[in-house]
Amino acid sequence: MEPSVAIVILNWNGRHYLQQFLPSVLDTVYSNYKVVVADNASTDDSIHYLQQQYPQIEIIRLQENYGFSIGYNKALQQVQADYYVLLNSDVEVTPNWLQPLVYCMQQNQQVAACQPKILMQQNKNSFEYAGAAGGWLDNLGYPFARGRVFDICEEDHGQYNDMVPVFWASGAAMMVRASVYHQCGGLDEYYFAHMEEIDLCWRMQLAGFSIMVCPAATVYHVGGGTLPKGNQRKVYLNFRNNLIMLSKNLPITQLLWKLPFRFLLDAISAWKSLLAGQSNYFIAILKAHLSFIKWGLFSKSKSIFPVSRQGKLQGMLHSSVVWKHFVSGKTKFSEIVENNEG
Repeated sequence: MEPSVAIVILNWNGRHYLQQFLPSVLDTVYSNYKVVVADNASTDDSIHYLQQQYPQIEIIRLQENYGFSIGYNKALQQVQADYYVLLNSDVEVTPNWLQPLVYCMQQNQQVAACQPKILMQQNKNSFEYAGAAGGWLDNLGYPFARGRVFDICEEDHGQYNDMVPVFWASGAAMMVRASVYHQCGGLDEYYFAHMEEIDLCWRMQLAGFSIMVCPAATVYHVGGGTLPKGNQRKVYLNFRNNLIMLSKNLPITQLLWKLPFRFLLDAISAWKSLLAGQSNYFIAILKAHLSFIKWGLFSKSKSIFPVSRQGKLQGMLHSSVVWKHFVSGKTKFSEIVENNEG
């Protein structure tokens, strides 16, 4: 029998997405999978809709809107499977998307997680922001992806169709080995949303596992469904959680110089936005820095470390993506990672 797969969709007031994209998920060609919807206390008619239209789908009802991290941790405690797929509600899948991901995991027991190629649902020739063809990280902790550098998404011409190790797999469509997910402590619940999948992939790599992208599988993502791009809370969470992620996972010798440098770069970004009339952006970054300091003083999530810190990190740019993009003018992933040595 093929390994068991639980496709777990975290939902919050996403009835319109469930209506639009669940049919594609249920058309998945694979013999041993189930679909679970974990509902973050939606106030729309999501649950009623599922009960009426899809009685075969398992529903996990959470008591409040826990966000991405706590929501998935609570849900996955109740799900039994060899592999979990964390799938956003605003993702359209292709019929044969699941088999290549399972194959990738089965080929090597050290693979902890993998992702498909993620294209835009509205423009299916273009890579999508949240993961594209596999995530990378630069030496200051800025994430980017094969096919997406900052806000620039490349067209897909098959240039990133190789199955290779990456730094992180996108939480929009991530297959993860269930045993490793729990072994490494799951998603950090302090994060609420944003960066938590990168943090988890970093910890899994430090524990000796690897992360892969499997472009033979393709999905289409709407993106920005819950917190739209530019939203003040989204900016706040991205900046705060990125600093937390660095503090948890970097060796202290690197953190001592990288953290102050990141504070400086964040401040430049904040003041630039303020001078451009975007006061909300400035306030969000200020709040993010204050919240990060609070986390450093009081939070217990600092102690979430893998059992080992000996793993080799893949998908790491040994220079600055900020410099290469904004100063050198490089817009494509292939240009960014040229001569990547370190």
